[in-house]
Amino acid sequence: MNESPEIGEITVVNSLALTAPTPLTEHPAAVYLSNLSAGSRAAMGQSLNAIPTERFAIARILTSNECDALTLNWAEVRYKHTALLRCILMERYAPATTNKMLSALRRVLKEALRLELMDARDFARAVDIANIKLSKELKGRFLSEAEINALMQTCFDDPTPIGYRDAALIAILRGAGLRRGESVKLMLSDFHSGSVKVRSGKGGKDRTVYLPDGVLPIIEDWLEIRGREAGALICHINKSGAVTLRQLTPQAVLFILEKRGVEAGVTNFSAHDFRRTFISELLDSTDIVTVQKLAGHASPELTSRYDRRGEEVQQRAVQAITVPKRK
Repeated sequence: MNESPEIGEITVVNSLALTAPTPLTEHPAAVYLSNLSAGSRAAMGQSLNAIPTERFAIARILTSNECDALTLNWAEVRYKHTALLRCILMERYAPATTNKMLSALRRVLKEALRLELMDARDFARAVDIANIKLSKELKGRFLSEAEINALMQTCFDDPTPIGYRDAALIAILRGAGLRRGESVKLMLSDFHSGSVKVRSGKGGKDRTVYLPDGVLPIIEDWLEIRGREAGALICHINKSGAVTLRQLTPQAVLFILEKRGVEAGVTNFSAHDFRRTFISELLDSTDIVTVQKLAGHASPELTSRYDRRGEEVQQRAVQAITVPKRK
């Protein structure tokens, strides 16, 4: 690598390319990725460049598109490489994406250290790069009761199996605050009267989420259409309107919500906004530790980031404080 190339231009350094194949059990990137969940493995693999089409991922940038994550010699990465890489990522990606990629880089180099492929001093210097400061503006928004009602009504007005399925999907997103990936992984066996068992969410931990009473008849109506055979709870419906017990993809959930949003006149919202709304409303009625468990978060601090309640909540809160009146 040149010591002072133009930003965005890196010359290949021979030492950054592996000269011989390395067993996956001894390869830093392979070891790191193997310890992640399936969803995280895909995202971080893309950051590192386990996906050939991702030109601007870490391995490709470091080697002018010559190496991918499994042919880059991570043990030879040094501070001069990581510092310049950080600058390039800052130019090409949003701060949150850049920080995610830098996290993947640090984790791979840590595996190189653990595998005794990298010297501790070189490792400490290489990972001594700061994250990009994020804007404090909160992402996403709170969905009002009127908006949620409008979305549900478009489903109720649709008498086809798709209408019943979409109503059940939105009811679950609304009433259980699930992530898209969690909602499509639900199986019929995970649904019990009053709750759903959410499997292998972030962190690989299963959890039980209790459903509001109003959600249950909507799911039961869908099951009358779907049937009681084992398989995906929220499943695919083919062009002829026949139910097939095949899981939807998280992307399909986006398409469903986009379609219902257009019909209902609800704009600028995402599947995750149901989760933000779910958490915000629960924080009004119970303690943050309980909300953390229902949301499947690793810490209360993470749960607090989902709070989208407005100033009026703070105003109401202080009214509970009593001050003695003048006698």
